[in-house]
Amino acid sequence: MKTKLTLRMDDNLIESAKQYSAKTGKSVSRIVADLFEIIRNEKIGRGQSLSPAVQSLKGALKGKSVDESDYKKYLEEKYL
Repeated sequence: MKTKLTLRMDDNLIESAKQYSAKTGKSVSRIVADLFEIIRNEKIGRGQSLSPAVQSLKGALKGKSVDESDYKKYLEEKYL
């Protein structure tokens, strides 16, 4: 269930959040939700908490044989 939350902040902070939102392509609501998720994970005591974005990528390369040379090759193909 999603519930609306109203936050009161300094105008400059709100403007910075909107600029960051535009730069990253994430909504301000998603950024705040990610922060709350990090806080919740710290309270649970999971040790080193991962952001939701990193957590969604965890295990994506499991069983794959990828190394630094593969990444260099990818960058060369992309930019050269």
